[in-house]
Amino acid sequence: MLRWIIHVDMDAFFASVEQRDHPEYRGKPVIVGGLGNRGVVSTASYEARRFGVHSALPMATARRLCPQGIFLPGDHRKYSRVSGQIMAILDQYSPLVEQISVDEAFLDVTGMEWLYPSPVEIARAIKRQVKEELLLTVSAGVAPNKFLAKMASDLQKPDGLVVVEHGREQEFLRDLPVEKLWGIGDVTAKNLHDKGIRTIGQLARLEPPQLKRLFGENAATIHNLALGRDDRPVVSGHEAKSIGAEETFERDLFAADDLRSALLALAERVGYRLRREKTAGRTITLKLRYGTFQTLTRRRTLTEPTQIDEIIYRTAVELLEQQGAGSGVRLLGVTVSQLETERPVAPSLFDNQEEKGRQLSAAVDQLRRKFGAPMVVHGRLAPRKEGKETKDD
Repeated sequence: MLRWIIHVDMDAFFASVEQRDHPEYRGKPVIVGGLGNRGVVSTASYEARRFGVHSALPMATARRLCPQGIFLPGDHRKYSRVSGQIMAILDQYSPLVEQISVDEAFLDVTGMEWLYPSPVEIARAIKRQVKEELLLTVSAGVAPNKFLAKMASDLQKPDGLVVVEHGREQEFLRDLPVEKLWGIGDVTAKNLHDKGIRTIGQLARLEPPQLKRLFGENAATIHNLALGRDDRPVVSGHEAKSIGAEETFERDLFAADDLRSALLALAERVGYRLRREKTAGRTITLKLRYGTFQTLTRRRTLTEPTQIDEIIYRTAVELLEQQGAGSGVRLLGVTVSQLETERPVAPSLFDNQEEKGRQLSAAVDQLRRKFGAPMVVHGRLAPRKEGKETKDD
């Protein structure tokens, strides 16, 4: 199974939040940080960066470079709240999310192939959802490891998406400047430049004795990075409070059959993740966004926790039917919360539908892992064949 990591990084986060919340700031240089004489810049909008303003720059220098800028002290309580909203979105796409700062995180999406067409589509879905729900842009890198994903996310900011394919790691790194490598600062970079080593590809070709003289005990680490190797795991710092999935449709859905099919696909994605994480939940929430952009949520709490696709699906359909008819549906989402560790179902003299559902789901999960998602789909999601109709005898 190929390993896939996504790194997401918000674009000029603090400044972008201020521009979102203050339309009069849009298109203008916004600089957030300490406003005193000894203050430093926390974030500069891309308009301000054209004047040479960047993070960690002394605020006095920023004022000199960009006197027409909009200088703000920042609202870190608000930024923290928005950060929480971003991380909640990321939690919908993988159980392994490692937040490394207020505005960036890694996701391990290995083994999620049957939930989405590809890891790239997961990154696109994240970018789309953040933009639609929070009105902010995010850059993403998709790669075989954390180091490459982080490098990739930084290459086409803002609103970028860069993919590093398996087997092309060294090709991706070859012409990038050595300064891009973790652990190489200005002094080390100058030393390398003086020796004619300016690109990562040149560094990767050095012999072990040369690397040892240059980097000492860090030689092996630097060399592995230069070759695109990084086996560090994505470490989630928290347990997910909910597991969900949602989809924005290219065209609004009106037909009840189309809506039910979409809910079934979402329920299967959520159920699979619940079982993968060996967890189950009691509360099922339906998210509904109409073509008018009106957004509603409806939820129901079950008497027993579940991780079964069919139960999640039936509950979501009932919530949809209770909501009644409306205009075309632009987005549907299904989330299961009030999570707890899965537990054995007690034996019963009667038919135990929950246990039967678990056994069926486990069998389907195993088939999907073995043969791939496209080979194993629910009958209601299978493409209908054109031609002669048949009926039961």
